[in-house]
Amino acid sequence: MDQRYDAVAETIRIEGTRILATLIRTVGDVQLAEDAVQEATLAALGAWPVTGVPPEPRAWLTVTARRKAIDIIRREQARAGKERDGSELIELTTTKELEADDVVQDDLLRLIFTCCHPALSPPTRVALALRTLCGLSSAQIAGVLLTTEIATTKRLTRARQKIAAARIPYRVPTEAELPDRLPAVCAVIHSLYTAGHAPVEGEAAYDVDVCAEAIRLGELLHSLLPDQPMPSAVLALLLLTEARRPARLDEHGEVVTLDLQDRGRWDADLIARGVALLNDSLQRSNRQADAYQLQAAIAAEHDRVPGYTATDWREIQRLYGLLVEIAPSPAAQLGQVVATAETGDVTSALAQLDAVPRSPRWHAIRGELLARQGRYAEAVPELDEALASAPANHPERAHRERRRALFRRHAAEQSRAAEHPPTS
Repeated sequence: MDQRYDAVAETIRIEGTRILATLIRTVGDVQLAEDAVQEATLAALGAWPVTGVPPEPRAWLTVTARRKAIDIIRREQARAGKERDGSELIELTTTKELEADDVVQDDLLRLIFTCCHPALSPPTRVALALRTLCGLSSAQIAGVLLTTEIATTKRLTRARQKIAAARIPYRVPTEAELPDRLPAVCAVIHSLYTAGHAPVEGEAAYDVDVCAEAIRLGELLHSLLPDQPMPSAVLALLLLTEARRPARLDEHGEVVTLDLQDRGRWDADLIARGVALLNDSLQRSNRQADAYQLQAAIAAEHDRVPGYTATDWREIQRLYGLLVEIAPSPAAQLGQVVATAETGDVTSALAQLDAVPRSPRWHAIRGELLARQGRYAEAVPELDEALASAPANHPERAHRERRRALFRRHAAEQSRAAEHPPTS
């Protein structure tokens, strides 16, 4: 029975977002559509483990969600004691064939652009998109946005209310509206990939499904706007990063750092396409790089060399310097610190680190840099801090625990050597 439930959950995860996008277009109400899809999901979880997954699961879920939406509308009408606009019921009860894939894709793009309307604040756009496009929980979104679960829930509620009250149109904007909307759309897709590439909770080093969904949406955006440099750069960044994923863990599920990864496991086709997209993006922007182009260029520097020792760290250091100038962030600053250390200047790297806001990754990096200088006793507390908020049973936690144990052994050896210096 557990395997049956797993199959149901997997099918719903794959199809749920597409159904939600279509239903939002139909009813024009995000909350109503989410409630209807949730009720259809519960119906599937009750029926499919017994009857089996139907041959056309999306059709089954879509029809059921429409019926649930009708029920919700009628319940609301009964409670209010008055009739709502009947157009919703007419649209929902109209018999029609299941939408073709290209229509579903259009619905998804409309949903992305709706989430990224300029009337919503940037954090709200990301939160709403991560909820509707990926189904992330409020707790997961709070982790990505570095806020609380309660604040995230309130933000999502206000966003839905604002979309309904302001009658924000559910459509891809006109060409004249794109400049105000496109950066937010790209930020959402990049944030979605980041949520999968480095999950804030759980026991997995990455979420393959979330990463795949972000790439799929990146492909959709690029196909909609093939001449725009920013979508090309975002897709290039995602592909160049995804190309290295197969080598991030060993056969035991343990983290493999970049210097030790088997580059034969990297996806050469993804690298080639990512580099081509980056070059096309740079040409279309007259080689005036934005933040996504710079990040993609950094990823390309890693991906294109045959081995770690061939990496051009000075070029990566230069690119991070530009990134910090045009789009400063703790992540970009930490990348610059690591690149500086890899050029051999650990002292300067530690000085740069002092200007970066502290975080678990900040402490992990400082511990590694101190260890490079042989300051193992100082490195151990930094790993303690890095582990303080790390998820239990997470591969990254296990990696940091191994590094801390190594530093402790070296620190003990140094202490014994100091107590018993060699005699002449």
